[in-house]
Amino acid sequence: MTNSKPPILNREISWLYFNDRVLQEAADKTVPLIERIKFLAIFSSNLDEFYRVRVATLNRLTTVVDRVEEELGYNPKKILNQIKNIVIKQERKFNLLYEDIIKELSTNKIFILNDKQLNVSRGAFVKSYFRDKLLSAIVPIILDEKQPFPQLKDRVIYFLVKLSRKDKKTKVKYALVELPEGISRFLILPETNNLKFIILVDDIIRYCLDDVFFIFDYDEIEAYSIQVTRDAELDLDKTVSDKFIEALSKSLQKRKKGKPMRLLYDTAMPMDMLSTIVAKLNLNSESLIPGNRYHNFKDFISFPNVGLENLEYKKQTPLPVKGLSYFKGLFELIKQKDYLISLPYQSFDYIIHFLREAAIDPKVTQIHITLYRLAENSKVINALINASRNGKKVNCLVELKARFDEQANIYWTNRLEEEGVLVNYGITGYKVHSKICLITRIEKGVKVHYANLATGNFNEKTAGIYGDHSLFTANPRITEELSKLFIAINKKVISKDYKHLIVSPLETRPKLFALINQEIKAAKQGKTAYIILKMNSLADEQTIKKLYEASNAGVKIKLIVRGMCSLVPGRKGFSENIEVISIVDKYLEHARIWVFANGGKEKVFLLSADLMTRNLDHRVEVGFPIYDEAIKQEIRDIIDIQLMDNTKAREINHLNNNKYHKTGDKEPHRSQIETYNYLKQKHS
Repeated sequence: MTNSKPPILNREISWLYFNDRVLQEAADKTVPLIERIKFLAIFSSNLDEFYRVRVATLNRLTTVVDRVEEELGYNPKKILNQIKNIVIKQERKFNLLYEDIIKELSTNKIFILNDKQLNVSRGAFVKSYFRDKLLSAIVPIILDEKQPFPQLKDRVIYFLVKLSRKDKKTKVKYALVELPEGISRFLILPETNNLKFIILVDDIIRYCLDDVFFIFDYDEIEAYSIQVTRDAELDLDKTVSDKFIEALSKSLQKRKKGKPMRLLYDTAMPMDMLSTIVAKLNLNSESLIPGNRYHNFKDFISFPNVGLENLEYKKQTPLPVKGLSYFKGLFELIKQKDYLISLPYQSFDYIIHFLREAAIDPKVTQIHITLYRLAENSKVINALINASRNGKKVNCLVELKARFDEQANIYWTNRLEEEGVLVNYGITGYKVHSKICLITRIEKGVKVHYANLATGNFNEKTAGIYGDHSLFTANPRITEELSKLFIAINKKVISKDYKHLIVSPLETRPKLFALINQEIKAAKQGKTAYIILKMNSLADEQTIKKLYEASNAGVKIKLIVRGMCSLVPGRKGFSENIEVISIVDKYLEHARIWVFANGGKEKVFLLSADLMTRNLDHRVEVGFPIYDEAIKQEIRDIIDIQLMDNTKAREINHLNNNKYHKTGDKEPHRSQIETYNYLKQKHS
């Protein structure tokens, strides 16, 4: 390997290139029109979280002067400047795409009207709606020099309103109007001549501001939207105690008042109004991001389709899994062989069925499960409560520190405890990110274990849109070690010395490196050596350097990385044998898979962990081998389908240009469609 410094792309910059791939989907004319709007919403939501967490962290680092660049390997101030430059370009692209989509909607006889485009009849309809549904929820705040500036809520849309008179006889007055939360952002207006009309709540309020400020003697009202994104990281005492939930709840309240990281503002806002709000918020120029007329675009994920069905992706019916049945006992089936559920192509209902059966089976004595993110009306929770009511001992670890799901997890924790479930709040200093469930039955006087291990959460909502794998097994090599792990988790200790499982924080890194070393050794001996890794994110520098070492030894490496990728492929002396693609499509690619040549006896693992330092060293993660040859082949086939994708796969390269992947095959290959068809044929 060359003596020069290994190329490592900053993780934050890499993440922004990932979010640009989301924008590519919004720009793709082959994507149905309503879905393109949803991709704009995903881009916007992603960016909000990025500012709340990653930019917030970088801002904190800029306050640490001593040796910060030496310790980090980069200058946080320079990275923040790069972030702003990239985000401004992306926001411009976003705005152009939105305008383009609006025009295309109009060709489909769907019109999004603003407050200036209402005729008399539609104006009357909007006024009536405003007075009936919105007026009572709107409380304007008059900005007064003598009063302190109000605390703007995180990610809530406000109008900065300027009240003035044309004759300028009355002093200009400023006010803030908060857009009410908890209501639909969209109002469908009466149809005319087969033409569909939609107006945003934003523009309803703009249209009716004279009703809000009628007591003042002004004849000109201007309103421009602003949105503050605040620091969302939690500064908590890591000691888990009886007061932990209370401390977390208080910290969540603080999150709403964190330091402003970004002010997104309507570029049409006059400079005097922008200067006023910037001064009031005491912001620096780095925090100012010009946006468009509408903020909180994440709400557009619920944009109503008032047109034809072909404006959205066709809903696919979840496929069956050959051999499994909702009308047969799963335990008897799983005892005979392992089963794989590939989500969202196959149904998450099998996992619910597994838990429901355990809840009423007289032979079941215990259920152990780890929960990270849960659906709003969780069927998983309902099954666990039912099991507890039926006298089963239910041990449930709920990870309270699952970012942005803390409040929901506190609620579920209280519900479970009320029903007699034994709830474990986690392990001090570590998030439990594993997705594992173990059920114990007494069969002929002997304990027998049945397990479900997965790459994704026990969450029926995300299971409909996330690409994951979930394994049912009664293989004692796995279940006995899983039992040992749950004993450790319930004792709140970190354990190791697993022969079959791959468990963070103590064993994932050394076991991964040992597997890579095995391929390096084979390559140096002139034998077939390859590695295929699929994950959400690749940012751990030690792992990247190890992959560079393997590449230089002649190991052929193929990576499928959906999100951030700090590894730079194709660089001479480092990564000439490494290819990286990223698939962004209808479903979110969430599975983590490792494949190693292993001298011709291929090894395949599924995992909960990405290759990030936090997952390897600071979380309880579980990876597991696939021993069933048929399942191993099925996973391998799906990986091969993804590697052939030349429609939705992008190349990750040193140019960071998100170029669409070309495979040399003139036939179009779209892996998510081909995976569905493959599973449909195989499991019919």
